[in-house]
Amino acid sequence: MIFGKIDYINLLPFYIWTKKNIKNSQFKQIMNYKKDFPSSINKAFKKRKIDAAFISSIESARGNFTTLDIGIVANKEIKSVLVKKGTFEADPHSATSNLLAQKLNIQGQVIIGDKALKLYIKDPSTYIDLAREWNKKHQVPFVFARLCVNKNRLFYHKLSKKFLKSKVKIPSYILNEYALSREIPKKEILNYLNLVSYDIGTKAKRGLKRFLG
Repeated sequence: MIFGKIDYINLLPFYIWTKKNIKNSQFKQIMNYKKDFPSSINKAFKKRKIDAAFISSIESARGNFTTLDIGIVANKEIKSVLVKKGTFEADPHSATSNLLAQKLNIQGQVIIGDKALKLYIKDPSTYIDLAREWNKKHQVPFVFARLCVNKNRLFYHKLSKKFLKSKVKIPSYILNEYALSREIPKKEILNYLNLVSYDIGTKAKRGLKRFLG
């Protein structure tokens, strides 16, 4: 099995929990096999070069594969999907975020991921949080990505169900590593993760349907 890994802070709890709870040593090894940006993971998944990955919402609606009710969800704000006011400039790594900015009619530079979070923490007044604007307009969560599966559907279905029922504590040494490599204080990382939900429940599904409709 080959899992596509997007190495952003928002998926850190999932990777930590998976490595701790999956006993299959081979699966643990291949969890890190394919690391890349969201757009590249999307392409590799569509070409069936990887078996499962968190795929952007817009791409998750296109293709012959299984989508599960787990993803990256912002119930209100998110702080890591932003627009810097000005002339529209797409982020090459996320088609979903680019389309979201257009649907909200917000002009400017689209910035995503840990880079965006770092910028927002330093100067929040300069940026527009797209998830917050979506929630203001539609009063539903925004789903940025879904776990999609090409192979081993039952395995990933059981995995996601168990994860959604779990509370994940990030070990201090891992938190320190991410704080150092991302140049984001540990407290801010933890605050950020409190904004991220993984369960695509009824309200999130409504939000996803509205975005894709």
